[in-house]
Amino acid sequence: MKRKPVQRDDAGEALALDVLGWLVAEGDRLYPFLNATGLTPATLRETMREPAFLAGVLDHVMGDEAVLVACARGLDVAPERIAAAWRRLSPPAPEDV
Repeated sequence: MKRKPVQRDDAGEALALDVLGWLVAEGDRLYPFLNATGLTPATLRETMREPAFLAGVLDHVMGDEAVLVACARGLDVAPERIAAAWRRLSPPAPEDV
């Protein structure tokens, strides 16, 4: 799947922040994210506005369909909207460069 180059995407970033908020509110979902990324609550706060980090939040949710569906339901958005934001915020794949 081809991805666009990293660019400013306010709507995608806002949705990624919503997804992060959902992860934080759901403690049983936050800890696997922190473990997978190696982040701590302190580093999470420091990096939460960086576009690459926000892409990583969406990447984490996109990596598990059950989490994606639960997140979409919790945020009252279509899973496809999260997937579209993920594609827009993610860096291009090496074969796309």
